[in-house]
Amino acid sequence: MLFHFIVVILWSHTKHDNKLIAMQATLSYACGISDIPLKGETIGQNLRQIAAKFPERTALISEYQQYRANYSEFLEQVEQVAKALMAHGIRRGDRVGIWSPNRYEWVLVQYATALMGAIMVNINPGYKLSGLRYALEQSRIDLLIASSHFRKTDYIKMLDELRPDCLYPKQTVIIDRDWATFLSSASQVSDARLAEREASLQFDDPVNIQYTSGTTGYPKGATLSHHNILNNGFFIGERLKYTEKDIVCLPVPFYHCFGMVLGNMAIVTHGACIVIPGEFFDPEQVLQTVENERCTSLYGVPTMFIAELDLPDFAKYNLKSLRTGIMAGAPCPIDTMRKVQSLMNMTEICVCYGMTETSPVSTESCTDDPLELRVTTVGTVHPHVEIKIIDPESGAIVPRGTAGELCTRGYSVMLGYWDNPEDTKAIIDETRWLHSGDIAVMDENGYVSIVGRIKDLIIRGGENISPKEIEDFLIVHEGVSDVQVIGVYSEKYGEEVMAWIFSVPNVKLCSRCSFSMYLCIPGKGTAPISTYPTHSNRQRQHTGHGIPTLPNKALAKA
Repeated sequence: MLFHFIVVILWSHTKHDNKLIAMQATLSYACGISDIPLKGETIGQNLRQIAAKFPERTALISEYQQYRANYSEFLEQVEQVAKALMAHGIRRGDRVGIWSPNRYEWVLVQYATALMGAIMVNINPGYKLSGLRYALEQSRIDLLIASSHFRKTDYIKMLDELRPDCLYPKQTVIIDRDWATFLSSASQVSDARLAEREASLQFDDPVNIQYTSGTTGYPKGATLSHHNILNNGFFIGERLKYTEKDIVCLPVPFYHCFGMVLGNMAIVTHGACIVIPGEFFDPEQVLQTVENERCTSLYGVPTMFIAELDLPDFAKYNLKSLRTGIMAGAPCPIDTMRKVQSLMNMTEICVCYGMTETSPVSTESCTDDPLELRVTTVGTVHPHVEIKIIDPESGAIVPRGTAGELCTRGYSVMLGYWDNPEDTKAIIDETRWLHSGDIAVMDENGYVSIVGRIKDLIIRGGENISPKEIEDFLIVHEGVSDVQVIGVYSEKYGEEVMAWIFSVPNVKLCSRCSFSMYLCIPGKGTAPISTYPTHSNRQRQHTGHGIPTLPNKALAKA
């Protein structure tokens, strides 16, 4: 059932109230209305309901692992992983890290930790030593479940390097090596013990920590509850008109809220099917999976859809089963959206906006919104969520059509940053409004457009990148006296990363490749400079407005 969301208006017979209503309708405030109430249950309780309702429907497919399970089998396997965690001493509230690319075991761990009361910590598969160490120590991970490797990165070697002087994790399970042994330990825990643990949980308990880059440097651990992500995922699926008949292809990473909440949670709450095409994004593999499994929905950032459409043999794939999906993470070019609708049959594709700290979605388009609104706006407010746009200086709500900072309030706002009350207080005010740092405009019909950012994050292909994290890494090099990392426009990625480096005289810098390998960000080139880009107030800027254009001969692929 499709709902359109408008500002709450309580009609009154008094002239005073009518004037008040007219004033509210002109302000940039909206509250999502729905006849469907919020779910007051844990993720585990919801999974049990779905499995009982759709036991024979396919729940999870991993094409490249040749794995598939219906909901009855999926629940049984989730219970086994939950018991194995308990057998390893994991208690309610303990942290269980997952460091792995997309695979079916990732989804089992996601639901098993929720079922038995642990807090799952998502660790970026691309992390190198410093990022991994920070996540392990900051969240104090009790048990880490990890792949043996990802692409050319040897996870086991990295963990061995950290072990001598890192207190965490206390235990490690390598999926490729230890999974069968880990699962066998489940026999030590009875059904009654698991049921007792489940009964002790509350839906406001923390269930997930997701690290998000910020302008202050090191990632902050957004701590989310069952209530946060269960409801957000459910209402995302409602906007997409999901039913138990939908089959959803997810090439987006699970460690990110795009894969874990917009994907897994939206799908499972509707009894639909998760399809994993591969460990990482490969456009040919994605389209072949859509054809093989007759997927009805496909997710991606704009660059993913562009790569799929640009395949030389794109026309050979049968994509007639597709109906909907989500394109998010970066602005969508209108030509790309037209092609996705016409050539990929995704006439009901949606766009959305949010941030990890809001579980993540605050606004989303509807499946029947005009094409122009799906590329120029990020839709309307989500059910049971409030949004407002304010003057960043005064805090006053601005009139419709006026730019200001977007704020969100409601069930979706995170519990806080893990073990970081200072940064939590800086983003969530005393009335529980979360200040996004994004500049937005709300039109007369409640559609929201994102027009800029107060914060300095660089968004490259849908991924948040902290300039300060990169600067902190580069500055320790003996050949670097000062460094400024900025975002520059990229037709392919939306933004690309550029480092302005002042070198130490007579000291040779390492190659750009060595930096790029560590950062997992391709270099764009070099050019001599004499000053940093700055704002008018002389503060450093992290956006590429006003920087010189690099000559073609300076551009090189790192």
